[in-house]
Amino acid sequence: MPQNLLEQLRRYTVVVADTGDMQAMEKFRPQDATTNPSLITAAAQMPQYQPIVDGVLLDARKELGDKAKDQAVANLAFQRLAIAFGKKILNIVPGRVSTEVDARLSYNAQATIAQARSIIAQYDREGIGRERILIKIASTWEGIRAAEVLEREGIHCNLTLLFGLHQAIACGDAGVTLISPFVGRILDWYKKDTGKEYYGADDPGVKSVTRIYNYLKHFGYKTVVMGASFRNIGEIRELAGCDLLTISPQLLGELEATEAELPRKLGPDAEQGMHIERIVMDKDVFEFMHDGDRMATQKLKEGIEGFSTALVKLESLLASRLAAMEARTPVTA
Repeated sequence: MPQNLLEQLRRYTVVVADTGDMQAMEKFRPQDATTNPSLITAAAQMPQYQPIVDGVLLDARKELGDKAKDQAVANLAFQRLAIAFGKKILNIVPGRVSTEVDARLSYNAQATIAQARSIIAQYDREGIGRERILIKIASTWEGIRAAEVLEREGIHCNLTLLFGLHQAIACGDAGVTLISPFVGRILDWYKKDTGKEYYGADDPGVKSVTRIYNYLKHFGYKTVVMGASFRNIGEIRELAGCDLLTISPQLLGELEATEAELPRKLGPDAEQGMHIERIVMDKDVFEFMHDGDRMATQKLKEGIEGFSTALVKLESLLASRLAAMEARTPVTA
């Protein structure tokens, strides 16, 4: 009798939960967890997490004082909220959590470095070692340069919103710990652009991650690959054997409920015998390849804008909640 797909997947691949919902993590017990601004925003509105949100807001108000505007308090609180959720997640998962830098800093290397150091310092104060934290940064040229600096300082990075081989190679050259190439968002783009449906190994997102994985393994990069953004379990099955896969609770549930054979598709020697040409990466080559890839150009821009919008929404929600709390009980510095 075959095991379910989730049990078999764990033999080849580190399973990561792509959610801000701690109850889902407790159910599926992934090795690691990753969140993004949209997931944090959704979790912050769940009733069971209101005590965390309220505590973060009160602490931010005390730190900034009564005269600080609600929006300024909300901005500080959103940064602290990511840490608070990260700390709670690390009580559940045995591995690492990814905490994201403000997406609005994606084209500012120095500001990204400063915020990453601040995030690590906050975890340090909570007694959480940096070996359990991945700083999540968008895969812009500036984001990759920031990650290069951070990695030299022993701050491990997860480069997200990655849609093309050029981004992956630049991350590998920078010594990035982990990259998150997206699968489902690539599929979405091609379906819209061509009007076609794609399945199995023909899925453009699957093809992209497979190419990235094989390139990095072929040339001996230490950077590990975590496929992300899945639309169906068929994509996951085609990437069985990838170093890590970050999967939503819904799809984790489907994998657990499905009994079938799961052959390994990717492995450290999968690229043997292939002719893979090395690409020497610099800023000019990066920009040339990026500009020549309509999908990567559009999806990176769209992803940064989407995460930025989610942050604005979260800050607005936090400011409104703070105002309501203080209307009931004045807070003093």
